[in-house]
Order: sequence, then structure tokens, then C-alpha cells
Amino acid sequence: MSTSPPSTEEFHTLKPSRGFDRFRRCFNGRLLYSCFLIALSQVNFGMDLGAFGGTQAMPAFKKQFGKYNPVKDVYVLESSYLSLLNSLTYIGFGFGVLSGSFISNRFGRRKALFTMCFWAIAGAAIMITSRFKQQMMAGRIIAYVYIGMELALVPVFQSELVPAEIRGFAVGTYASGLLTGQLIQNIIARATSGLEGNKSWQIPIGLLFVMPVLMLAGVKFIPESPRWLLVKNRREEALISLRLVREGPYTEAQIQAEFRSLQSTIDLTVEKGRFIEIFQKINLKRTLIVIGTNIVVQATGQNLWTQYGTLYIQSLGVINPFTMTTVNTAIAIAMVLLGQYLTDLTGRVPLLMISSTLQIGIFAAMGALGTVHDPSRAVRTGATVMLTLFGACLQFSWSPLFHAVVAEVPTQRLRDQTYAVGCLFNVLTQWTISFSLPYLLFEPRNLGPQVGFIFCFTSVVSLIFAYFCIPECFGKTLEEVDQLFLERVPIRKFRNARPTILDDMRAAAAAEKLDVVETSVVIHEENATLPK
Repeated sequence: MSTSPPSTEEFHTLKPSRGFDRFRRCFNGRLLYSCFLIALSQVNFGMDLGAFGGTQAMPAFKKQFGKYNPVKDVYVLESSYLSLLNSLTYIGFGFGVLSGSFISNRFGRRKALFTMCFWAIAGAAIMITSRFKQQMMAGRIIAYVYIGMELALVPVFQSELVPAEIRGFAVGTYASGLLTGQLIQNIIARATSGLEGNKSWQIPIGLLFVMPVLMLAGVKFIPESPRWLLVKNRREEALISLRLVREGPYTEAQIQAEFRSLQSTIDLTVEKGRFIEIFQKINLKRTLIVIGTNIVVQATGQNLWTQYGTLYIQSLGVINPFTMTTVNTAIAIAMVLLGQYLTDLTGRVPLLMISSTLQIGIFAAMGALGTVHDPSRAVRTGATVMLTLFGACLQFSWSPLFHAVVAEVPTQRLRDQTYAVGCLFNVLTQWTISFSLPYLLFEPRNLGPQVGFIFCFTSVVSLIFAYFCIPECFGKTLEEVDQLFLERVPIRKFRNARPTILDDMRAAAAAEKLDVVETSVVIHEENATLPK
């Protein structure tokens, strides 16, 4: 193995490229398989959201878990039950975030992925056999342990496996996978909504078994995160894992250069991985960025679209809510794929700002339409369309890109802890909004579309936050991001900044004819074994 410092071309293993060619240059078979299998967990999350977004509006579900209204001669779900059904889940969500982060950090990404599948299966089993309100709520809480673990693990795992050139796209599959799951369930719910009896809502819930079983069967073929292995000082295994997801598109020299870069940056960081360090020195800045991003993405109305969209459309009485929800999801998938494609070409911040600006106008219009007394069909149609437009904007940028932002900002040794804290604020914000929305949309407040005014304000906050507080990390490796924070580069200058720490180390090494970047460990391929 050469002991000379890696060249600039070797260190920056990929030059920025346009179009679809970058995907061919980055993916080999193992990386493509790994990203696909991990994305199945996001599909299952979307299927859960889609199942309950639709079943809550089904007559059979309302009869089983609702209350009879003699005036209207129909069964209805009380606002209090809707609120609890969609907010108590965050107890499981929070536990899942904490346990998922702990297992992922202590035992590895693959074992965390394996463990969370059992929670998904247990939750689905309880829900599909439910006959009482309490049992359904218990099943939802258990299912959300899986979803919390998934949120704590998946974006981090994806960001650590893929090259910098496609990191935004790969991590953005969190949103596209979620929407794919929602679309599947929306189509199923549309088909089963006319069935008699409980099978109308049991069929969508029964599909929640499929993805966890597939993941359990395939997780053993996913390589462990090379970065996690390096943090645990398992260097030989780290190089083998890196080779598994790089061989083919990359030369051995490029793989070795990337490995040296990973090791050098981890050696440069002084953190010991203690939780308190996320609130100290430069790490506090990074933690606040992660927390703020998690709060903003939820405060701009994501729950209105994902959890209460079908009921919102049903309350306006313009179109079949199941049909419209399916259309909304299909449009959102097209928008999220566009956002994923653009994020590694234009960057994260411009797309976030465009989305926030559009959301301000959309929510202002929604709120204004809600002020009309005795609204005509045209007004109610306009309020319905505003939800569609909001979903398109949300999925174009904030929904897929916030996962990339919060996964790439923390330092490697503290990534799990920082990400988990951000997730907890995400859960708290979601719980607050999910608990409050039924009371605002329906009885007793009956604001309906006027909730748009609330989210118009939070969209203004999101625009300001995106401009001043989110560093532009596209095209940079996680190690380069680490070094820019160590060098105290201002947030607004991240886009065009390049780290100087490793360049200085290489220059000194070349002058002394020493390779300080190459660590003392030399890995012999013939002695390496695959990580268990």
C-alpha cells in the first residue's frame, strides 16, 4: 500500500456531476440493495399513516370505535378519541427514538434495524384484532415504538453508507418511501371503504405485517456502517464494509483514500461520545440546528396533511375523501422525487426557502377561504385544493430534506446522541400539533380551513430559519462537514467553503516525507473477514 499522501483527486473521490450519471457512478449492487431494504422501513411507516388516515373515515371503523349520534343517525369518532388515538402514539414514538438510538450506538445499525421489526409485527397483531378503543390505542403505541426507532436509525444509517454526491437523494428516500406506503394504503382504503363490516379497516392494517417480515429476512445482507465500525475501533471490518458499498464504481485507490479520510476526521475530533458533550462548545451549535430543524418541519403543518387530511377533505364535502387523498399522495410522490433529484444539484437551503415561501401564500389563502360565511362549493373546493398544494410544497423540500440536514450536521462520535435529541423535539412538536388539531379543525373550535393562518405564521418562521440557521452541506462528505464546524466557518459561508485542516496535515506530511494522514494500521485484505 502506498504511504504517500492521497492526491486531491483521490481524497475527493467524486467530482460533481449532473443528471442521472451520478447514480450510475455511485451505486454498486450491494449499496443499491442496502438502500432499497432500508427504504422498506419507510414504506411501512407510510403504510401506517395511510392506513389510519383512511380507516378513521370508514363507517365500519366509526361504528366499532365511535359513538352513535342520534341526530345525524350515524356513528362518529369523538374529537377526544381522535386526539388520543393520534397523540398517545408519541409515547411509543419517544421510547422508540431513545431505544433505537441506544441500540444503534451500542450494538450497531444492523441490530437496531433487526430489533425494530419485532415491534412493528407486535403492533400490527394487536391492532388487527382490536375490538375496543383501548386495545386499538395500545396497538398504535406499540407500533410507534418501531416508527421511533426507525426515525432514529434510518437517515443516519443511509447517510453513513452512501457517497456525498448522492447523500441528499438517498436520505430523501425517507420521504419518498413514506409516501409510497401512503399511496399503497390510500388505494387499498379506497377499494375497501365500501366493504361491509370490520374487514374494510382490517385489510389495510393487515398489510402492516408485510414490510417487517421482508426486512427481517434481508437485513443480514446489509453491511454495517463503516463509520460506526471506525468509531468502535473495528478498523479492519470498517474497510471491508466500505469496500462492499464502493467496489465497482470506485477504484481501490479511491476507497483507500476515503477510508483514510474517515479515520483522520474521527481521530481529529476530541469527543469521547458522552451525552453532555452535545451541549458543549461547537457541538451546542450543531445540536441547536438539529433541534430547530426538527421543530420547524413539524410546526409547518405536516400532521394536517398526513394524519387529518382525509377527515379535513371529508368535512368540506366536495369530493370523495379517499379518492382525493390518493390523488394528493400521487402528486406528493412526484414532488418528493423532484426534490430528491435537485437537492444534490442545487443544495438544500434554496429548495427549503422556495417551499417555505410558497407555503406562506398557500396557508394565507386557505385561512382566508375559511373565513367565508356559508361557503359555496367553489370556496370549499378552493380550500380542498390548498391542502393539495401544501402537500406538494411540503414533499418537495422540507419533508425529504430535513432528514439529510439533521443527519449530516452532527459530529460522527455524537451523531446518535444529537440525532436522538432532535428526534425527541420532533416527537414533542408532533404530539402537540396532533393533539390540538382535532379540537381546532372540528368541535369545539370548528376553525376548519382557518387553521391555515396558524401554519402561515409557522411557515414564515421556517423561511427565516432556513436562511440563517441551516448550513449548506451538499456535495461535502460528512468528514468535510465535521472539519468546517471545527474551523468555526459561519453558517452562511458553508456553501462555498472547503476545510483546510486536512490540507495542512498533508502539506506538513509531504514536507517531512511522512504520511500523517495514513494511520498506523495497514489492513491486509487476505486477513479480513466480513463483519458478523
